[in-house]
Amino acid sequence: MPRLTPALMRAFDILELFGDADRDLASAEIVERTNLPRTSVHELLMTLVERKYLQRDDTTGRYRLGLSVFRLGNAFADQLDLHEVGQRVARQVAAECDETVNVGILDGFNVVYLCKIDSTQAVRMISRTGGQAPASCTGVGKALLAYLPDHRLEELAKPGALAALTPRSITDPRELLAQMQRIRETGVAFEAGESTPDVSCAAAPVRNHRGEVVASLSVSVPDMRWRQRSEDEWAELVRHGARRLSEELGAC
Repeated sequence: MPRLTPALMRAFDILELFGDADRDLASAEIVERTNLPRTSVHELLMTLVERKYLQRDDTTGRYRLGLSVFRLGNAFADQLDLHEVGQRVARQVAAECDETVNVGILDGFNVVYLCKIDSTQAVRMISRTGGQAPASCTGVGKALLAYLPDHRLEELAKPGALAALTPRSITDPRELLAQMQRIRETGVAFEAGESTPDVSCAAAPVRNHRGEVVASLSVSVPDMRWRQRSEDEWAELVRHGARRLSEELGAC
């Protein structure tokens, strides 16, 4: 059994009290319900208030949930919506082109494949839901990197920061940053054999109801079929799919 951190467990015990019908609680009530020492409860409450997981009413001295809980709850709700709706929209896009469609999110500078619909054709891109790859090597990842703040992108300019999965992977920070600018201008990212040899990809960013880029949608195609459509056609396909998914998430 993994070793647990007692102080964290006590803090969670306190937070979970507010998940019941009670909207606010006094310090004495928290002591009584958790059976924790008064001094420990006081220290934990001060910490939770400082980190905005709880807020204290200066008039009554009672505590209620704070903004940090609200933010985390919203993020969790967005993630659930994104997975469910992403799977549905990815299936629709895959039906239109019979190619592999992915919805990805960022984890640091890696892309995580949140949803995936496989092409029914024998020759197709291989990836898996939950799999990760360096974002700079993939279309779906580059469509996310492009919308990071400039100071975050500058971290990719450090020596050795850019991984290479194939000989065509981008390892020159200047080339990557130039692509980021083009993606911001056009709303589409392209990949040409940078994560998987002989596979090309187009991807577009997905926005939530606050207008934030929270994911991207991509179509991955073996080069033998990529050439059957123009680059503009692939771009419009992913733009339309990403726009549909964004609208499902409440984007205007």
